[in-house]
Amino acid sequence: MTTALMQTYGRAAVEFTHGEGVWLYDTDGRRYLDALAGIAVCGLGHAHPAVTRAVSEQAGRLVHTSNLYNIRRQSELAAHLTRLSGMENVFFCNSGAEANEAAIKVARAHGHAKGIDVPEIVVVEGSFHGRTLATLSATGNRKVHAGFEPLVQGFVRVPYGDLDAIESASRNRPGVVAVLVEPVLGEGGVIVPPDEYLTGLRALCDRNGWLLMLDEVQSGMGRTGRWFAFQHTGIQPDVMTLAKALGNGVPIGACLARGEAAKALKPGMHGSTFGGNPLACAAAIAVIETMERDGLVEHAQKMGERLRAGLARALAGLNCVVDIRGKGLMIGIELDRGCGELVGKAMEKGLLMNVTADRVIRLLPPLVIDEAEVDQVVETLSELVKAWNSGA
Repeated sequence: MTTALMQTYGRAAVEFTHGEGVWLYDTDGRRYLDALAGIAVCGLGHAHPAVTRAVSEQAGRLVHTSNLYNIRRQSELAAHLTRLSGMENVFFCNSGAEANEAAIKVARAHGHAKGIDVPEIVVVEGSFHGRTLATLSATGNRKVHAGFEPLVQGFVRVPYGDLDAIESASRNRPGVVAVLVEPVLGEGGVIVPPDEYLTGLRALCDRNGWLLMLDEVQSGMGRTGRWFAFQHTGIQPDVMTLAKALGNGVPIGACLARGEAAKALKPGMHGSTFGGNPLACAAAIAVIETMERDGLVEHAQKMGERLRAGLARALAGLNCVVDIRGKGLMIGIELDRGCGELVGKAMEKGLLMNVTADRVIRLLPPLVIDEAEVDQVVETLSELVKAWNSGA
């Protein structure tokens, strides 16, 4: 590894040269089943021909003009996303953190328009919203905050899944204008709240005139077996953020809004040099069209059920397994103690996954994974957990 790179990552000693579907190949020709998908990014897997073709064709015509001009691909993508989500309009950027920055600005602009001088946003413990100063301040993880104080003010922190805590924390706080949560906590340990949590949040926001803002950067784009995780409950957010799988590896983020939130940002209030450029939008359009044509959202639901059921059978009776949970192909296996060493052991066996929240094995395989590949994940991972538990 070159010393010319800032040492911001604890990288594994492997380099991949190419991929195909759920498989990655390293410089020694070894093959790995990628059950992480670039951290929920490569929903169509690696080197998908539709994305390759779209990016190649668009790069041969036009890569960038800036948002000073109309961008047809951007309008096409916005039409797809609003149709699928029920939202009204979209701001395009380059990452999940930028999408959440846009959401925070929407909430603050909305608050100021209502005459609130110091708008506040309710956020939750265990959340992850990004690493810019505003989004790391919104994030409910002290490790992300450390070394970057003073944090951005204007966030009210409460436990995840606790509606009463929000009501209590917001009491006598007239500046609260919005609630920002992940429908499923990703980095926080793949925590799936009961459906009543989101429906309760919707009712609470309606009652108080707040915006409900959902961070679907990790849970969106079919990951949970619906296009967006909020669609499991039938509610509608006021603001929703996307990134990761939207471009299948081509950097793109989106902040979608409806109602009053859709009118909050006026010309000159926000922008992005690269956001929604023709290349990124062409990739995202190819992703959506492929997912619809191939039924990948429904496929993710079926493969997720198979993966969870297989793990439950294979790991039954192990006292080290606290829980197996998730929605669609967003799955966490919580163990009774820290298990970070399993990442390296899995890589040795040709399986890529990671551990989050210290003791939760996180699986985020490409949506194109098939039954045989799901069964291979179950077999490899269950053998690893059993050996780890026995001290082998």
